[in-house]
Formats: sequence, structure tokens, C-alpha cells
Amino acid sequence: MINETCFPVRYAETDQMGIVHHSVYPVWFECGRTEFIKQFGLSYDVIEKEGLLLPLVRLTCEYKTPIRYGETALVKTRLSRATKVRLVFGYEVYSMEKNVLCTTGTTEHAWTGANLKPVNIAKYKPELYEKLLPMYNSIVGEN
Repeated sequence: MINETCFPVRYAETDQMGIVHHSVYPVWFECGRTEFIKQFGLSYDVIEKEGLLLPLVRLTCEYKTPIRYGETALVKTRLSRATKVRLVFGYEVYSMEKNVLCTTGTTEHAWTGANLKPVNIAKYKPELYEKLLPMYNSIVGEN
């Protein structure tokens, strides 16, 4: 399953050339990931209230074509790998006006308790794992 999130490129997100600054893409990935998880009936705040965290372990980002101020960014988010301890999300960012792929990336996250020690979600919070099984079953392979 792929979730699509779009929003306008804001002036504050660009550099002096009017191109989206590289530091913005991880924020956009977070927006896409948050919306992706929400479509399965759970939000980050509910997960955190249950004592689970998903800290970032790894981030990749490949810039292909600039996206500029005034364009609309479309972030396509998918779950590409999942274990009971880790999740890997894949992202594609498009300029809707140009209908062109601008950036690709991945983020890898570990399930942890509040103490940031890794946990097996199925053992640590089996009721949450059960709720997230549809998300686990939605895996779309890497391109």
C-alpha cells in the first residue's frame, strides 16, 4: 500500500536559489510516514502513550531533480520491510506541476521502549502488534 501526502513548497523551505533545501526532505518523510501509519488506525501519539517509540536508525536521500518554491510536493510513502523489531519506509517525492520524480529516500526505525532499548513489538505490546498487522501485511517491495 502506498500513501500519498501533498503540500505546497513554502518559501522558508528553500535556499537562496528557490530550491528546496536538503534538510527539508527528512521532515517531509516524517509527514508521509505519520500519515501512512494513521491509515491503519493508529497515530504516533497513541503508540507513544502505549510506551513504544520508533526512533530513526538510518536515513537515505537521493536528489534527482530540484523541486522549487511555488510547486506542490507529493510524497509517496510505503512500508518496504518490517520485522517485529524494525520498520523500513521508502519515499518518493514528486513535483506535481512537472509530474517528475525529484527525490527518493528511506528511513529505518527500531521499535523501542521509553528507555530507547529495542523491543519485539509482538512480545512487548501484543495488542498493538495485532492492530498493526494490516500495516505489516501492506509491504510494497523496493523498486
